Amino acid sequence: MEHGLATDIAICIIAAWITAVVSQVVRQPLLLAYLVAGYIIGPHGLPLGHNGSALITNTESIKTISEIGLSLLLFMIGLEIDLKKMLSAGRVITLTALAQIVGCTLIGWLIFSLIGPAANRLEALYLGVAAAMSSTVIIVKILYDKRELETLAGRITLGVLVLQDVATILFLAVQPNLKNPAIDPLVHAFGCVILLLSAGFLASRYILPPVFKMVARLPEMVLVGALAWCFAMAGFADYLKLSPAMGALFAGVMISTFPYTLDVAARVTSLRDFFVTLFFVSLGMAIPVPTLSYILWMFFFCLILILSRFATVFPVLYSMKQGYRVGLLPTINLCQVSELSLVLLTLGKESGDVSDHTIGVVAFSFAFLAVGSTYGILGSNFLLQKITPWLNKLHLHDLNTVFFTKKAEQPKRICLLGFSWTASSLIAEIQREQPSLISEIIVVDFNPLVNERLRQRGVRVAYGDITQRDLLHHAGVSQVEIIICSLPNTILKGANNLKLLRQLRELNPTAKIIVHAELLSDIPALYEAGASYVSAPRLLEAADLLHVIEAAGKNLLQEKRAAQAEQLEARNEVVN
Repeated sequence: MEHGLATDIAICIIAAWITAVVSQVVRQPLLLAYLVAGYIIGPHGLPLGHNGSALITNTESIKTISEIGLSLLLFMIGLEIDLKKMLSAGRVITLTALAQIVGCTLIGWLIFSLIGPAANRLEALYLGVAAAMSSTVIIVKILYDKRELETLAGRITLGVLVLQDVATILFLAVQPNLKNPAIDPLVHAFGCVILLLSAGFLASRYILPPVFKMVARLPEMVLVGALAWCFAMAGFADYLKLSPAMGALFAGVMISTFPYTLDVAARVTSLRDFFVTLFFVSLGMAIPVPTLSYILWMFFFCLILILSRFATVFPVLYSMKQGYRVGLLPTINLCQVSELSLVLLTLGKESGDVSDHTIGVVAFSFAFLAVGSTYGILGSNFLLQKITPWLNKLHLHDLNTVFFTKKAEQPKRICLLGFSWTASSLIAEIQREQPSLISEIIVVDFNPLVNERLRQRGVRVAYGDITQRDLLHHAGVSQVEIIICSLPNTILKGANNLKLLRQLRELNPTAKIIVHAELLSDIPALYEAGASYVSAPRLLEAADLLHVIEAAGKNLLQEKRAAQAEQLEARNEVVN
């Protein structure tokens, strides 16, 4: 029995909420809950409706509404993208994306031509392209929740995803002519991408700034204007026969430097969460009824997809001296099937090139990897620890091998564990106030880009994960006098400050150890575990804000700003 749109939305949200509560009780990912909810209430799910029918039989209206969530999600991701950082890793991203897209497509095409559900080489090509593309929305959502989008591995993953979407669009452009290939559709599709970017850039450079400045005193007008810009770009992309989601992503990137973006992102969050929930529920509705044939071919397809990712992504990143971590994390992150792959296969079916059985296999693979890779990405640090010994056995040495061979170097006095904003400001302060102290410092961090910049400034660096005991031992932590970890627990992967502190005390009982505390309630436990001093930046920030309030009351904010500007002048930090 079909209901009205409002009733269908209500059923979706209620089902998503119930399964989400259950998932929290059993400690499973929310994404899995939403997919399960969609399958249960969808046309292939349980007979819970009138006369034993499914609760929702017409999924098109829900699918259309849910696509708004995809656009909003990618728009917000665009708002938070630091384009300078993306461009700084441009060569790494471009080479990795080219190797992954071309390599995975060729591997899939060759294997599926010989063995697989494809009936001929043309259908195998569709499968190869489908296996080469990863789910932007699922990966971005998980990395966003893990706060890893701004890491180097996260930026590489996102950059590859964007180029995957461009490649998919170019393939969609030539798809109608695959039986009789022509160059014109490919040139036309590439031209449309350039037109979309050019129009967005010109509007964000010359039209939007004065318009937003004019309405800046009305926050609701800024919000409505930002949403209008998001959907205008999405609509223009759709008009050009490109992905509306790509248009929304570019819209966010174009205005990411505007002073209003933080306010817009905060206001859009709840709206985005509502529509994104509908998006994942609608994906669950598309999962077909399982059969033995579907399941067997699904496992085969997923195996080829995962192996092709490891064969194309990791070797390229490793050859560019990115190390184990930055080489493996994007590889794990990209083990997905894209939603666009399903669209591609559906269009192939309309052209008579793809069978229903092949679409069903990929749909099952999409659902299986959406769940499996969720656990994989959430547990990527555990997988990294398990894979590393095998890489060592293959004589693929990590970047820290270069450091370990330098046995003759004099031990340092101060060790900075992990390198982020606070450590970057500390190094800049030392270089300005006590430059002679730089020669006494060693930094331990696994970001190869940061390591290279530190070496250029004369700072000794050991590459590696600070949670690994062997790495800390080889880095000389047992011989230093002062150990500083300025990373909060949310950034530490696979550990926290308390666990790290206990490990450091075992390695060096006499050192003065300074650690970070986000919660004031954590401070006593850290001192009890052996901390020499616990840094609580929130207390320093609160004191600074109190001085700002006092200055505001005396109309002295201009002087405060001048003092801040003087402090920032000529300050060139490693992490800005």
